[in-house]
Amino acid sequence: MTKEDILKKHKQYLFPSISTYYTDPLVTDHASMQYLWDTDGKKYLDFFGGIVTISVGHSNPRVTEKIKAQVDKLQHASTVFPNEGIVALAEKLAQITPGEISQTFPSNSGTEANETAVQLARMYTGHFEVVGLRHGYSGRSMLAQSLAGQSTWRKSLPTPAPGFVHALNPYCYRCPLGKTYPSCEVACARDVEAVIQTTTSGQIAAFLAEPIQGVGGFITPPKEYFKIVFKIVKDYGGLFISDEVQTAWGRTGKRWFGIEHWEVTPDIITSAKGLGNGVPIGVTLTRPEIAASFKGLQISTFGGNPVTSVAAKAVIDLIEEDRLMDNAQTVGDYYREGLESLKEKYGMVGEVRGMGLMQAMEFVKDPVSKEPAPASTNQFMEECRKRGLLVGKGGLYGNVIRTSPPLNISKSDVDEAIRIMDQALKALSPAVAGAAGSR
Repeated sequence: MTKEDILKKHKQYLFPSISTYYTDPLVTDHASMQYLWDTDGKKYLDFFGGIVTISVGHSNPRVTEKIKAQVDKLQHASTVFPNEGIVALAEKLAQITPGEISQTFPSNSGTEANETAVQLARMYTGHFEVVGLRHGYSGRSMLAQSLAGQSTWRKSLPTPAPGFVHALNPYCYRCPLGKTYPSCEVACARDVEAVIQTTTSGQIAAFLAEPIQGVGGFITPPKEYFKIVFKIVKDYGGLFISDEVQTAWGRTGKRWFGIEHWEVTPDIITSAKGLGNGVPIGVTLTRPEIAASFKGLQISTFGGNPVTSVAAKAVIDLIEEDRLMDNAQTVGDYYREGLESLKEKYGMVGEVRGMGLMQAMEFVKDPVSKEPAPASTNQFMEECRKRGLLVGKGGLYGNVIRTSPPLNISKSDVDEAIRIMDQALKALSPAVAGAAGSR
């Protein structure tokens, strides 16, 4: 099919609510490692990786070769029939997860993983209410959207699922309390207790949060935040659920899971995305005594699929063998320096934030007022695309550029990305791309 055929059929046969980036949608054709090509043959350096999913490169042969071999051997069985692929993956996960977490429930997506985690926490604790964070995002089912802390992702809810409340998030750049870190003494963390005391029964099933809020715009908490929250959650009988759909598998540098940077050991970890490197997957990980509380029959038709399991194990092995967590830290630090240099050069870059190879820039109309600049964000993405660079966006106001390139990129890839971003910022009108001197 031609590009025109694909776009016509996309509009005719897919839900109109399925969003696409760019004024002229980018129709993908093929990809290899850090590069992606469209149907016109144009080559792009992919710094978004299928929404924080391509962890070890598009169609990495060290992963795809194992996928192909498994397809020829056993493609599907479901969880009612144990197989080597699912137990090998579960064993590997038990070896790298923090604390005593050692058992896995396989599923197909981060949404399912979070649904399972909430179910599990409610059964284990005997409590019902769950605390989430404003600006958070945990999937697109009715339960997950009810847990979301953004109106954008709650509009399709006819009636929100009961039992969810939302505390202030640690958005230091736009502190909801009007304070400044560190003199604030991380007051946003104390709000979790206030929310429990005033909007719940006083006994909660769980607190669920992303270590770095993904769709929220890579909002990164201060170092003290999760330690304070963890104690509060325990004081009120809840489990601590770390939503690692975007932050796991070395993405944040040095460690397998994002939450480990905050020196907290969660009760439950959920993840997906980068674990499959493009293969649909979800996992809910927990301690044996919590897993044992799951009542009733539990079957997942496609969760733990042999092909998916082999792919995920291959991804973990590759990250481990090539020390990609270290690369994410080293190249991530180098990338961060480049982004910070853009911030100093262009006043529209209000803040740079993130960890490892999970980095974002928040665009503003004015660095003093911090008024969000979503139109400039969209224009920046278009300018990057023209020059062969793909980036993502997010944030409640649609004004955050999100980047998550494969963990095995090099400093030369970063140099190219920063060069293109610099050109894109220059191309924006002077009204939105003022020099740092205007600060």
